[in-house]
Amino acid sequence: MIERYLEALDRCNDLESLEKIRIDVLGRKGFVTTAFEELKTLPNEEKRNRAKELNAFKELFTSRFQAKYQQLEDARLAAELQSQKIDLSLYEPRIETGGFHPIRLTMERIVDFFVAQNFSVEEGPIVENDFNNFEALNLPKYHPARDMQDTFYMNDGMLLRTHTSSVQIRTMLASKPPIRMIAPGVVCRRDYDATHVPMFHQVEGLVVDEEGRVSFAHLKAILVDFLTDMFEGVKVRFRPSFFPFTEPSAEVDISCIFCHGKGCRVCKQTGWLEVLGCGVVDPNVFAAVGYERVSGYAFGLGVERFAMLMYRVPDMRGFYEGDLRLLEQFS
Repeated sequence: MIERYLEALDRCNDLESLEKIRIDVLGRKGFVTTAFEELKTLPNEEKRNRAKELNAFKELFTSRFQAKYQQLEDARLAAELQSQKIDLSLYEPRIETGGFHPIRLTMERIVDFFVAQNFSVEEGPIVENDFNNFEALNLPKYHPARDMQDTFYMNDGMLLRTHTSSVQIRTMLASKPPIRMIAPGVVCRRDYDATHVPMFHQVEGLVVDEEGRVSFAHLKAILVDFLTDMFEGVKVRFRPSFFPFTEPSAEVDISCIFCHGKGCRVCKQTGWLEVLGCGVVDPNVFAAVGYERVSGYAFGLGVERFAMLMYRVPDMRGFYEGDLRLLEQFS
């Protein structure tokens, strides 16, 4: 009987059968338990020999059972790990990459063009005083043209600049001609719809030199080069307009990049899209900064407007609402 159990233990090849053998040998009604209960019916000498034999068998069985259990448990664990094995050669994790915001991409492209044309890049504060933002630009108090720009005012009379033209004033107050500069930066106006947001970006340019050395012809030449560089193959036209700080003034259009000048919903069937304003600097602006016997031109454009056209984005608010479906296209 003892040899039979040991042979069964050796032949066993799964944990369920192994547990059944353990119960048959060591369980409450198993072989060893029953054999020990039968000892009381044996004579003393035979009882001692039988007890010694049973204890030796129990010790041997327990030792071999534990070894067999460990062997089968290791095999089970190895089989389970093999079934859950991952082929790393087939796994290609998604790599998230960042990217520049389309407004920044557009701003950098604009700045790069003018820097290549020997323009310096000037900066100024967003919180500005009334003189730099309005009065020095030929917009005295109560001037009706101030209504063209809905301004954020503060209790101390300061304001959030409505254009980066204030940087032009600061530059002229701090230096003498010749000046050849652009002023990229954030501006603020009280407006919010599909083509306007309360905070947006502008790039304004200024060229000042001795009287007679800068004319509207120079302004036209630089802007035509700029617009044909930004929008390849477009036509450019200048329309008379009004700006308090330039005279004469013009608004600049390009042929519609969507319909190529044929007329569509975007250009309102005109075939043209307005992109910036410009003009010859008004003498009153030069007088406000103490310049004499000089001439110059200025221009200004909205970076968001250019980004909308370059990347075919229909609503300006999409640049600032954090919609990853739009922004991930620039990764």
